[in-house]
Amino acid sequence: MSTTVAACPRCDTRVAVGQEYCLGCGLRLGRDRVGAGVGRTPFSWRSVALLGAVALAGGAVAIAATRDPTSTRQIITATGGSETVRAPAVDAASRLAVWPRARTAWTVILVSVPKARGRQRAVAIARRARGSGLTRVGVLDSARFASLRPGSWMVFAGVYESQPEAAGAIRRARTVTRSARTQRIVP
Repeated sequence: MSTTVAACPRCDTRVAVGQEYCLGCGLRLGRDRVGAGVGRTPFSWRSVALLGAVALAGGAVAIAATRDPTSTRQIITATGGSETVRAPAVDAASRLAVWPRARTAWTVILVSVPKARGRQRAVAIARRARGSGLTRVGVLDSARFASLRPGSWMVFAGVYESQPEAAGAIRRARTVTRSARTQRIVP
């Protein structure tokens, strides 16, 4: 067995090297009280200090690696020849009206063309209405307006502040199409 090296501080019973408890009184004996040999705890203050130093050094390296350089970069702009291309000229009489952006107003709906038949059919009807003497004729996508049921191209004529104003324009619109009606347009 092992040899006794010291005695229990409470009851003076002899204890062996590496013994953690006194067999006489049950007192827990620390490793440093009874010469338990030269053992270290797994995480001594030196280990913690070493880990802290390594973490600090790693953080410093990471900051240095990701830092922007202090010198400003020179931006070089290259300019060269360019050519201005003009849009093809459009006759003012052939242009269709566009509904004013974010405006709630009344209009005369000449006809509704289902989207399945295509926008070109609605544009052709609008041009025919313009040729018949109606003014401010255009085509609306019904899906873009809250007051219209989606799924149609709406051919309209005029933008009016009130329903009576729009109703006054219906007689002239019905010379182009009998199905003309007034409609409030809400974006």
